[in-house]
Amino acid sequence: MKYFVTVFLLATLGIGTYLYHNNGVAEPQRFVLSGRVEVVNRLLKNAQANNVACSIIAKNEADVPIAIKRVINPTFPLDFEVTKEDLLIDSYEGKIKMEVQINSHGSLGVLKSGDIFGSGIQEYSSGSKDILIVADKMIGKPSLIGGRNKGNFFRTAAR
Repeated sequence: MKYFVTVFLLATLGIGTYLYHNNGVAEPQRFVLSGRVEVVNRLLKNAQANNVACSIIAKNEADVPIAIKRVINPTFPLDFEVTKEDLLIDSYEGKIKMEVQINSHGSLGVLKSGDIFGSGIQEYSSGSKDILIVADKMIGKPSLIGGRNKGNFFRTAAR
């Protein structure tokens, strides 16, 4: 009888260990999103100017930011990886929308003249790879650089 109980306990322990490691409690999924940010050619010069910040923003289904990755003085195309360290909350599992904002003032959520932005084409989930975010919009219109009349054909041509 002692032999039977010992074999039974060892077998139960072995089966329990096997189930725990193979089918039982699963490790939590690691939060990671990776892909590339591209800027259309007409905005590329402005996006790669000095003192520009590129913010890659992951939002939940209610458009609330859940993760932000910032890159200072980026060059495009820009490969990115948003990880658990970039999360604003403890964890998240659900649909994710991806956006990018490129600006020189550093404030997010407030779009000012000259800011470049864009978004991903679909919703993603944690673990998604090869995400493409295209920055193809600019707030306001670019202004001429220089003095009052410098570079403005219509003001200088009439003189």
